[in-house]
Amino acid sequence: MKKRKVTQWKKKMKGIKKSLTEEHLYLDFCHQAGGHIFPLHTSVTLFLLSYCDCSLFKVCFVLTKEGTESSLLRKALSQDVEIQILSKEDLPPIVQSCCLPAVVEQPDSFCRAGLAVVLRHIIQKSYEADPSKKDILELLGFKKTCLKACAEVSQWTRLCELTIPLAIENFVRESSDQPPTIPAEILELERKLSEPVRVHNDDKLRRQKLKGQKAAGTGPPHAQGKAKNKSLTGEISEDLDSPKSLELSVAFSRLAVREEPVPASREPAHIRKAKASDLPPLEHVFAEGLYFTLSDIVLLPCIHHFLVIICKKSSEKLVQFPLLTSWYQRIQEVPRVKTAASKCGIEFLHLPELLTTSTEQHLNSSEVQGQEEPNEPLFIGGPRPTMTKLMEKGIEVLFSPHPCPTWTLDWNILPAAVSPKEGKMSSDRALRKQQQLNNLVYVVISQAKPGDRIVDFCSGGGHVGIVLAHMLPLCQVILIENKELSLIRAKKRSDDLGLSNIWFIQANMEYFTGMFNIGVALHACGVATDMVIDHCVKTRASFVTCPCCYGFIQNTSKFNFPKSEQFKNTLSYKEHMILCRFADQTAVQLPPQRRLIGKQCMCLVDLDRARAAEEHGYSVQVISMEPESCSPKNNMIVGVPM
Repeated sequence: MKKRKVTQWKKKMKGIKKSLTEEHLYLDFCHQAGGHIFPLHTSVTLFLLSYCDCSLFKVCFVLTKEGTESSLLRKALSQDVEIQILSKEDLPPIVQSCCLPAVVEQPDSFCRAGLAVVLRHIIQKSYEADPSKKDILELLGFKKTCLKACAEVSQWTRLCELTIPLAIENFVRESSDQPPTIPAEILELERKLSEPVRVHNDDKLRRQKLKGQKAAGTGPPHAQGKAKNKSLTGEISEDLDSPKSLELSVAFSRLAVREEPVPASREPAHIRKAKASDLPPLEHVFAEGLYFTLSDIVLLPCIHHFLVIICKKSSEKLVQFPLLTSWYQRIQEVPRVKTAASKCGIEFLHLPELLTTSTEQHLNSSEVQGQEEPNEPLFIGGPRPTMTKLMEKGIEVLFSPHPCPTWTLDWNILPAAVSPKEGKMSSDRALRKQQQLNNLVYVVISQAKPGDRIVDFCSGGGHVGIVLAHMLPLCQVILIENKELSLIRAKKRSDDLGLSNIWFIQANMEYFTGMFNIGVALHACGVATDMVIDHCVKTRASFVTCPCCYGFIQNTSKFNFPKSEQFKNTLSYKEHMILCRFADQTAVQLPPQRRLIGKQCMCLVDLDRARAAEEHGYSVQVISMEPESCSPKNNMIVGVPM
C-alpha cells in the first residue's frame, strides 16, 4: 500500500514537471581558472541551481571565445540537467538583444535577463515545482524583495549584482601578473558588514539583546570578527538571551527544522520601556543582516575567488577583513551550501582565526568609498527665486505646440484587449489612460516606418506597447519591464489579440542591448526617464517620454543634475532639486496657483533634459498633453536625432 502511494506521488510530480513551461537558461562561458568557471555571473547562477537542486531548465552555455574548454561544465551541474553548447549566432533573436544570464520561455517571446532577475526566477520556479522547499523561497527575504530594486536605484543591488563581480574578475585577471591590489568594492563590503542591522522586527530583537546583556552583566559585545564561529547545532542549542549569540541563534534558527515553535516570553518592564536609542545594535550574521538570502548566494563565489588569491599571494592582508572572513566561515555552516559549492568547483578555504580587528581599518575603508557632497553656494529656498535666477539667464517656461491636439484613436472599434479598460481600473481612470495613449501613439505612429523596432520602456501592463503592436503590425514592438506580474498580464492581453510582432523582456533596461528605432516610456518614475533618454541617445533612436515622480530625481552613478550645460552654469544641484520637489505638486486637489507653479517647475526640469539631449545632436520638444486633465504629470519630451 505504501509503495503504491509513493508511485502515485512520483507520477504526480512527473506530471507537474511536464506541465511546467519549458525554459532555456542561457549563460556566458569564457574560461576556467583553477577549477572555477568565469564569468562570475555564470558561477553564481550555477551555484544557485546546485543549492536549489533545480533541474527545471535546459542550460545553454554561450561560448564567448573559440576553443574554450568545457569539461568543468558537466561537473558543475546535476546529471538531470540538460545542457547545450552554443555560439552567440545560435541564440534566439530576443536573447541576442539582452545581456546574459537570460531565461527564455518557449516559444521565444518572453525573456528574463540580468543576474538578479534570473536568480529570483530560478528561486520562484524551484519553489513552485516543490512547495515543501520553503527555505528556498526565504532566500528572497522579507516581503520577497531581495535584489528586486534595480542597480540604478539601490546601492546594495549595484554592489552585489554589478560592482563586486566585475571587481573580482578584474582582481583575478590582474593578480596573475602583479601583486594584488585590494578592490575598493571589497573594502566597501567590509564596511557595510560593520554597520548595525535593520530588520522588520528590529525593536523586539534589540530588546531581547538588551535583556541578555543585563542578565549577563555585560556591555555591548565586541565586533563579530572577534568572536569565534560556532557550529550550527551549537548555536541553536544556546539560550537566545546570550549577548554574544543572539544574532547567530536567531539567524540559524530559521535554517533549522523545529518540531515545536519557540514559546514567546514577555520582557521585564525595564526592558520593555527602554528608549529605542538605548537599545544595543544588532550585528551582521549574513550579508543583509540576520538571515541567509540571495545576496549571500551571489557574494559567495565572488568572495571565495578573492580569498583564494589573497591567501596565496598576500595572506598578511587577511587581517583587514575580519568581518568578511567571519561571514565566509559562517556561510559554510548553512545546510547544503558545502555540497552545492563542491559541485561548482568551490573548495572552501580553512582560514586562520582572526582574533583582532582594527576600528581604524573600518574608518579607512569608509574613507575610500565615502564621497562628500561638494560645497554648494547658499541659496534661498522655494521655487520662485530659482525660477527668477533661470529667467535672468534667458531660461523661461516654454512649451512647444502640440502637433495634433484633437487626434484620437477610435477606441470603440478596437479589440477589447487593446483598451486599458481591459485592465483593473475605474472607468474614469481608463478614460484618462486612453487620452494619454492618444498623445504618445500619435507621435510614435507619425515617426514609425515598416520594419522599425519600437521599445516600450518601463512598460508595466503594456498599455502603450500593445496599442503600438496592434496599430503597427509591420513593426517589432518590445516591452521591457522589471515587474514580472505586470509583464505576465501584458503577455496575456497580447495572446488574446494574437499579436506576433511583440516581445516581452523582464529586465532592468540597462540589460537590453539591442538596436531599436524609437523608444517610448509613459510615466517612467524619477531617473528612469533619464535612463530611457540616455539609452535612446546611445542608440541614436528617437524618444517619446512622459516623465513622472520628479521628487525621486537625484544624483546617481550615471547621472548628475542639472544635466545640461546651460542649467549647470545657472543652478546648483540643490537648487535643481527644489524644482524637482515642487514639480510633483500638480495634483488636482491642490489650489490652482500652486498647481501652476508645479507645472512650471515640471517644464523647467524637462527643459534641462531636453537641452542635455540637444547637446548630443537631437532636436527636442517639451509638449503638454491634450487635454491637460488626462494626468497631473502631462508633459511629453519628444526627441529626434538630427
